[in-house]
Amino acid sequence: MKNLRMKTARIEAGLSQIELAEKVGATRQTIGLIEAGSYNPSLKLCRAICRTLGKTLDDLFWDEEE
Repeated sequence: MKNLRMKTARIEAGLSQIELAEKVGATRQTIGLIEAGSYNPSLKLCRAICRTLGKTLDDLFWDEEE
């Protein structure tokens, strides 16, 4: 399942995939795979993405049904 919430937050923050990747210590490919729903990031990476985008884990990663 695509992570449209993360992609939307990244775009709203005015960041490209490359810029977000540099800020969180990942590759652009990793960010693309997370947004595409093809990669399950570590909690450490999730937290770094949340801090950078000003969001919570619930905002970006947890399913709303849970």
